[in-house]
Amino acid sequence: MNDMTQPVPLTAGNFKSGTKPIWCPGCGDYTVLNAVVKALALYGKPPHEVAVVSGIGCSSRIPAYTSCYGFHGVHGRSLAAATGLKVARPDLTVLVAGGDGDGYSIGGNHFLHACRRNVDLTYIVMDNHVYGMTKGQASPTTEPDWDNKLSPGGTGVRSFHPLVIALASGANFVARAFAGDPNGTAEIIAQGMRHPGFSFIEILSPCVTFRPEQREWKNHVHRAAVDATDDAARAARRIMTDDGFNIGVLYAGSRTPYPTVKRNDHSADTVHQLEREFQL
Repeated sequence: MNDMTQPVPLTAGNFKSGTKPIWCPGCGDYTVLNAVVKALALYGKPPHEVAVVSGIGCSSRIPAYTSCYGFHGVHGRSLAAATGLKVARPDLTVLVAGGDGDGYSIGGNHFLHACRRNVDLTYIVMDNHVYGMTKGQASPTTEPDWDNKLSPGGTGVRSFHPLVIALASGANFVARAFAGDPNGTAEIIAQGMRHPGFSFIEILSPCVTFRPEQREWKNHVHRAAVDATDDAARAARRIMTDDGFNIGVLYAGSRTPYPTVKRNDHSADTVHQLEREFQL
């Protein structure tokens, strides 16, 4: 007989919604979604104790494809919403999903300050170096010489380096993963969720529709030659000199997360009590 006193282990299937994912054929986000639900199963909290927040873009559809609480916000504002949620409800595990356009362009300022505040949440960015949903414009991480119809000859603008920015701004956990390795990506996401403070994970997720050359990424990615460090200076040297395809945890710090205060009983709050909290 089964031991009914023991909790039933969670599986990836527990975290999948009934909504069918819709992306272009070959999109890396399909395997990222599989990695996310595997990571949530590894993490071990049930779906009703997890919230998935996103902004706008192909990758930001992730909340609809999970059975967790979800919030689909406006362009670039996912971290602002997620920060407020985590501070108000520290009992929830908060996972934020976005893309390079959503996260580093209109959402760039929120990215800097989310790293700086070090609230205990996990931010995964599916980076494909292009605006996929709006038909192939150059994004902040696009190579300056990428020639396309919208930017003939390339933009000539230096690429944004998210891992360097995250580390310099105070993120407590910095890692890179590859969509073509869903099991490895799941492990990294689970590590990020377990690590206290703000965890940032860049996931290289090819957009083979508008960047078919990214099919070659599978031949370029490689495990980082060294283990994660808690020394920010050492991590900075590694990240500044890597080739953009090192996979693994690059930095795991020990900075104290932003403090949160848990209310004992939300139902006891009245309008009058809330007003008194804001009196000068």
